[in-house]
Amino acid sequence: MSELDFSDPATIALLTEALTAAGVDGLEISRPGGQLRIVVAGKDGARICSTGTTPHAPGLAPGSASAVVKAPMAGRFCVEHPAASAAPQNLPRSVSDADIVGFVGVGYILLPLRAGRSGVLTRLLAEPGAPVGFGDPLFEIELQS
Repeated sequence: MSELDFSDPATIALLTEALTAAGVDGLEISRPGGQLRIVVAGKDGARICSTGTTPHAPGLAPGSASAVVKAPMAGRFCVEHPAASAAPQNLPRSVSDADIVGFVGVGYILLPLRAGRSGVLTRLLAEPGAPVGFGDPLFEIELQS
């Protein structure tokens, strides 16, 4: 039997549909390289959280003054939540390490992207609405000194 790829959008969508159909509230899978959590949240749909091998912002090279937020899985890149009625925020803008700066979506499932570092969000590295792959660079953050 082959090992499941938990970064694959089709696998995540299939698991989410199966959980919903079975009336299960959620699922958490832990492996040495990371963790995947799917929570079925009623009318709001499912929430997915992935940790471990999921990069928020990579380590910095010595002397580096910026960090890159990368896609934690394959899917469609969104800068704003699709249901948001607020006007999109322009760049550059200040962010804290816990701020949600975008989303990667697969069907009705949205994975929030956290800045991972405090600083100034300066550049968008992917086109909103475009398909992205695991590890694709999405944002650049100038770090605060």
